[in-house]
Amino acid sequence: MIHNTLITLLLIIFIVSVAFQLYFIFFVFTKINQYDSPKNKTLTPESVSVIVCAWNELENLKSLIPLLNNQVYPIFEIIIVDDRSLDGTFDYLSTQCFEYKNIRFLRIEKTPYHLSSKKYALTLAIKSAKYNNILLTDADCRPQSNNWITGMTACLTPDKEIVLGFSPYFKKKGFLNNFIRYETFNTAVQYISFAITGMPYMGVGRNLMYRKSLFLENKGFAKHTNIIGGDDDLFMNDVANEQNTAVCLNPETFMYSFPKTTWQTWYRQKIRHLSVSKHYKLQHKLNLGGLAISQILTWLCFLILLPIFFYKPLVYWILSVFLFRLISQWIVFMKVNKRLDSTLAIITLPFGDGIFALYFLLMGINNFLPRRQKMRWR
Repeated sequence: MIHNTLITLLLIIFIVSVAFQLYFIFFVFTKINQYDSPKNKTLTPESVSVIVCAWNELENLKSLIPLLNNQVYPIFEIIIVDDRSLDGTFDYLSTQCFEYKNIRFLRIEKTPYHLSSKKYALTLAIKSAKYNNILLTDADCRPQSNNWITGMTACLTPDKEIVLGFSPYFKKKGFLNNFIRYETFNTAVQYISFAITGMPYMGVGRNLMYRKSLFLENKGFAKHTNIIGGDDDLFMNDVANEQNTAVCLNPETFMYSFPKTTWQTWYRQKIRHLSVSKHYKLQHKLNLGGLAISQILTWLCFLILLPIFFYKPLVYWILSVFLFRLISQWIVFMKVNKRLDSTLAIITLPFGDGIFALYFLLMGINNFLPRRQKMRWR
């Protein structure tokens, strides 16, 4: 009797989990392919302040600064924040200010103890910016084209204050790189589609634009100064809404970045990101948590039910439901991947879902384990 009750419960959980997944696959994720970015039709281009915060990023800055300076845009400035660097960044930037007329830099010698270094650096840069339109990226990023500023600004219509950009990772050999790029793609599918459907909950600081006035009116990062991360997603979670947020899907605006090359550095980065997400608004936590849990339960119930009903007619129904959800997601993700300039290898799509379910499970367990917090810049 108990055995039959448990099996019935597993079947119900399986059906509900698949249904939850299918809702987002068909009614949320597909919005990316239907989306047209807004176009700013004003004749006068809006001035832009590009901000890059750097901590011991000399070699990256040597590559990035010329690419930023070569952007085809009439009025923009580049602000580099040298945050206590010890690798010669200060001397290099002092020289660049003479070579490039639109580059200036700020030097930070000391960060207040109670503040995150990155948030402090960003706050100083934004307050010192000449222009109202702030465009953010990181030192280890590279613009896809010299129309990055033009494309992002084109989406900043008079009624919009935020433009969410896309920032994929460069392709390298190895399982870690493939996993990081799949995870980045999956995250992008979520935050882009949620924003398009009127539920923006985060942005990526590697490619993010918003108005300085929005930052100042909301007192910047004041609500979460005690949290190490969140300079991009927590601020967006606070201020972004259906009316003031646009998404830019122009491939010329994609900002590529170098991924972590070891599991240890990736793990540290991921723990920081996960620790921030628990501060999201309740609605966003329910949606994102529901997606992760339903994906885990879909696979878990399938793997338990399959051997139980392997020699029974019900196995065909279980297989059909599972494969319908899996194939539906593959098709939608392939179309989204094409919209995002095929930044993900198609071969990873069939395997990524199961691996990602395991990843959600392990990281969920890890989230409950006690750990010692240590302040890190990034």
